[in-house]
Amino acid sequence: MRPIHTTLFVAIAAFGLAACQKQETAPEAAPQAAPEAAAPTTEAPAASTTPAAGNSATATLAPTEGNDVKGALTFTVVDGKVHVVGEVTGLKPDSEHGFHIHEKGDCSAPDGMSAGGHFNPAGVSHGAITSDPHHGGDMPNIKADAQGVAKVDTPVSSNVNIGGDAAFDIVGKGLIVHADPDDYTTQPTGNAGGRLACAVIEAAQ
Repeated sequence: MRPIHTTLFVAIAAFGLAACQKQETAPEAAPQAAPEAAAPTTEAPAASTTPAAGNSATATLAPTEGNDVKGALTFTVVDGKVHVVGEVTGLKPDSEHGFHIHEKGDCSAPDGMSAGGHFNPAGVSHGAITSDPHHGGDMPNIKADAQGVAKVDTPVSSNVNIGGDAAFDIVGKGLIVHADPDDYTTQPTGNAGGRLACAVIEAAQ
């Protein structure tokens, strides 16, 4: 009977060894792939429409002696050119008036004559801003409605700036509303008549 026990023991041992080897050689699970990184956005930030610092100015018109014209204007740079918006009140109903930047920021004279002549840094003839030549201070006439109010939204001469080349900078200059319309022809003032209101153009704070 002993040879049978020995044979059975050897068979059991061989079966156990084969089972262990099968477990040890089982393939390992494949590692999971790392998630892909999100693609960076290429969308450009929205462009700012706010004027750059130093590129805006204001003017508060006060009436000259015997007049009631006043107003508030803001000058900004739009597409590289100076533009003015605002309101002028106290004008005659349905009237038209010359509107110019003058060479001196001085409104001390009762008639506004202390503001000097038109701002003309290039030393050229007066004219409409839609043609050449024209003064740096030339602008289109303003027109009052039936209540004597002029809504201003107009370009300024293309050869001036705000806070740039000092010779062509409108800051510190005068702003005048005239009694009559500018004819854009008569030299050097356009035959625009007396001065109804005066302001000093100042850099915006």
